[in-house]
Amino acid sequence: MLRLRNSPKNGQRRGATLVETAVVAPVFAVFLAAIMEFGHAFLVVGTLNAAAKQAARHGAVEGISTADVVSKANGILGAALDTTETTVLVKDASIFDGESLPETIEYDELPNIELNTAERRQLYVVRISVAYNDVALMPPFWAKDLQLVGQSVMRHE
Repeated sequence: MLRLRNSPKNGQRRGATLVETAVVAPVFAVFLAAIMEFGHAFLVVGTLNAAAKQAARHGAVEGISTADVVSKANGILGAALDTTETTVLVKDASIFDGESLPETIEYDELPNIELNTAERRQLYVVRISVAYNDVALMPPFWAKDLQLVGQSVMRHE
């Protein structure tokens, strides 16, 4: 049998595989955990957006109150999240109908709207938020005080 000159003899590389695995395995595990966590965060945001859209569509028709819209959103979210941790806002979004928009918009400061008495074609927003800490798969040591938000803007009919 022909042997290469520079190949190590049996036993000279003993333990090298173990050291390489010990170095690579934790990095790979953190990488996989990050993929799972980001995927879960995007799933939650998609769920919030879907619930906001369905609740806003429900509120667009005549005879539906703001409480009905909040109830619809919580009903949709109830299958996926703990609804006691979510905040559902239904606000007047007439600010978006103007010629110029403000630089920043604080959705909490927009005026509330009662959809029973809303005018025809009046713009409103359904905004649902949840703290990332409440829905994270793993303890979020890297994302403190992060809010996941879904929203939908609709006109009242």
